[in-house]
Amino acid sequence: MAEDAPAGDLERDALREGAESEAAPLWIRRYRWSDLDAVWSLHQIGLAQVGVVPGDGVYYDDDFPRITEVYLAAGGDFLVGEVAGAGLVAMGGLRRVDDHTAEMCRLRVHPAHQRRGYGARMTEELEERARRLGYSRLLGDTTLRQVAALELYRKSGWRELRREARGDNVVIYIEKQLGGVVSQLFPR
Repeated sequence: MAEDAPAGDLERDALREGAESEAAPLWIRRYRWSDLDAVWSLHQIGLAQVGVVPGDGVYYDDDFPRITEVYLAAGGDFLVGEVAGAGLVAMGGLRRVDDHTAEMCRLRVHPAHQRRGYGARMTEELEERARRLGYSRLLGDTTLRQVAALELYRKSGWRELRREARGDNVVIYIEKQLGGVVSQLFPR
């Protein structure tokens, strides 16, 4: 089954140290169908933390029952991060847009495990996986409410493309060229 396929170098490199030495190691691997309940829960917790709710013009969840179809079997990937004793605490996906572009989405870290470098680790792994899949450009979006995500993307070299008001939210569309020099999300 595609969902049980190894994630290549991800499993071999999964125990690299996170950004902060006190943090327990984050083991990153490819999504398996048995992860669905934990992934769904993490998604709901992450959005509730920043006040994104169904009907607000930003929230959507139709891809979750179809992770294998939408991500894994369609030229993308979906990764989960586990911490010993805590289970699944992080996740993120790559969705194919075209031959050169993927969308990085569903990046979440459980609130009890934030500020330990896990979001940066997931971002780095997703960017590396996108390169290995042959993508040269990543797209993404977040909202002004997701302050930690904005800071992570800024530090990771993403750049803002545009903003769009949706209900009470402002969605920020971003991109990152893989392997090239890019400007920061927010010019100084």
